[in-house]
Amino acid sequence: MGAALEQLGNPSSLHQAGQAAGQRLEQARKQVAALLNTKPEEIYFTSCGTESNNWAIRGLCAGNKRKGNHLIVSAIEHPSILLLLRRMEREGVDVTYLPVTAEGIVEPAALQAAIKPTTALVSIMHANGEIGTIQPIAELAAIAREAKALFHTDAVASVGHAPVDVHALGVDSVSLAANQFYGPSGAAALFVREGVRILPLLEGGGQETGARSGTEALVPIIGMGAAAEEARKYLPGRAARLSALRDRLKAGLASGIESIRFSGSWTSRLPHNLHVCIAGVSSESLVRGLDGEGIAVGIGSACNSKAMRPSHVLKALGLSDEQAAGALLLTVGDPTTDDEIARAIEIIPKVALRLRNVTAMTLAR
Repeated sequence: MGAALEQLGNPSSLHQAGQAAGQRLEQARKQVAALLNTKPEEIYFTSCGTESNNWAIRGLCAGNKRKGNHLIVSAIEHPSILLLLRRMEREGVDVTYLPVTAEGIVEPAALQAAIKPTTALVSIMHANGEIGTIQPIAELAAIAREAKALFHTDAVASVGHAPVDVHALGVDSVSLAANQFYGPSGAAALFVREGVRILPLLEGGGQETGARSGTEALVPIIGMGAAAEEARKYLPGRAARLSALRDRLKAGLASGIESIRFSGSWTSRLPHNLHVCIAGVSSESLVRGLDGEGIAVGIGSACNSKAMRPSHVLKALGLSDEQAAGALLLTVGDPTTDDEIARAIEIIPKVALRLRNVTAMTLAR
């Protein structure tokens, strides 16, 4: 298989190698489309989730500018959207940032109240990869549609882990990335509903039917297609298994650690996600202490993990700096075993207690 991939040509070329490459590209497009329950013609390949989000926001706004220059997003969007919008605000775009509940949910009534005649686009993520909360996208998208505004959802954190049926949700565009569902880095996609006008972010050779120029990263895209097919086949069983592992981990940590807070909704959340805040110890010390025990954890979005400070997501939930100080993101996946969950339940409380004692001794000096 490796040798076959190395021999693939440029999908835009007319020679035999190019035609073979084009066939592999279109096969991957069909596989990704099937995962989202849509048509291959509505799938455009990109390099990463950040590019997909940037393209969706800028491209849809530019294509729908006659409607107005007002955008609505939630306060807990990924930095690839929030930082872009800060820049667009300086360019004259009007942006409304919707608050969320203590569980991280965007309330439909808040969106309804924020809609203006000039609202061109609403962008609310399908699920937050930090706290795990899944949003009521179908209801939110219906509100936007009634106001004749386009609706984009960043589903990078949820595709492959939770059902994302673009037609059932009623959305106009969806971003996804292969590395989030066991595919390779370097391949992502943007779904754009047929008939929706989106202007290119990248100009050049006219690849992706002119919507996204740049030679396609064929090998990662083939990997993305294969991962999408696997996700489509095994999603129900995968979700049930991972949520059971996650719930076992949650129960074990709840009984083993005093003053632990669990973040996000527990009725609408990603099956593999567990976010906690452990009082009396810093996130950085926890990450380093657990890493020394062979347990890899995060503190939020990988794009922000080096900041080592309470994230904008936790602040939006209403947590103080002190409450958010011991934030940890734990995820389970296909390779996770029962024995690993048992070890985590044993080790994490021990490390937390040890670090708490060190912190207390330091403060007492």
